Amino acid sequence: MAKIGFLGLGLMGRGMAACLLKAGHEVTVWNRSLDKCDALAALGASVAHNPAGAAKEADMVISMVADDGASEQVWMAEDGALSAAKPGMMVVECSTISHVHVTRLAEAAKAHGVHYIDCPVLGPPASAASGSLVLLVGTDADVLARARPVLEVLSESILHFGAVGTGTSFKLINNMLGAVHVAAIAEATHLAHKLNLDPDTLVAAVESGPCASRHTVRMIRAMAHNKLSDQAGLAIGLREKDTRYCMAMAKAHETGLSIGETAYGWYKEALSSVAEEDDSAMLEVITKHNGFVPEA
Repeated sequence: MAKIGFLGLGLMGRGMAACLLKAGHEVTVWNRSLDKCDALAALGASVAHNPAGAAKEADMVISMVADDGASEQVWMAEDGALSAAKPGMMVVECSTISHVHVTRLAEAAKAHGVHYIDCPVLGPPASAASGSLVLLVGTDADVLARARPVLEVLSESILHFGAVGTGTSFKLINNMLGAVHVAAIAEATHLAHKLNLDPDTLVAAVESGPCASRHTVRMIRAMAHNKLSDQAGLAIGLREKDTRYCMAMAKAHETGLSIGETAYGWYKEALSSVAEEDDSAMLEVITKHNGFVPEA
């Protein structure tokens, strides 16, 4: 069994860390708010008071934090995990961060003599807790082979895209595509409400139609009835960040994303009112923008 440091115990991180403990790994956890470590400590985790403490003696350190700033802090600060890294340690960044930051972090890892694994994930908190995430990996094949026994505990599928940065490239594209789906289904639902379409029939039509996907189906089941989804998904604020990172990546590669930019505009507008809510809150933003709020 491996010695693993785990940084960040939000909705996703605490489920992932719990899976590693249940699989028999020796896990040391750290979170900015230390009280979030209590439940993992009850499962047998050790608790570190800073990221360096979680990395000390670890074979692998995994991070699941919110954004570039948080990632930089847990890895590259004076008390960050890299400051305590032993040669050959595996550094696994599961956070959704920018492509630019991946490059910077991978270079810092190399300078410390450790192996960087670009490893954002697909799946909701329930999948994190059940060990059924999809991992989007960018790293050398031999490094992935070493890490695979641990990563398999967290996942139902490991997709190796290639070199460092490729996993994050796809994750940002995927989350931008999700923003397009959500904005489109919210606009469509708003129009359906104005046209007095029966909510249950609307759901059935979308579910059985050619535009049905896991994402649009989850959204329409909530939006048709003018409520938030009862399945926890990505918060509006996090998807805004991910889509913004994707826009920057596209610009750096001289590629226009006009549809993505339109969807991003809705997410940017949503930040002031529903940043902490699930994607399904986008309907509220669009209806208020258009001056029409349907009856509950």
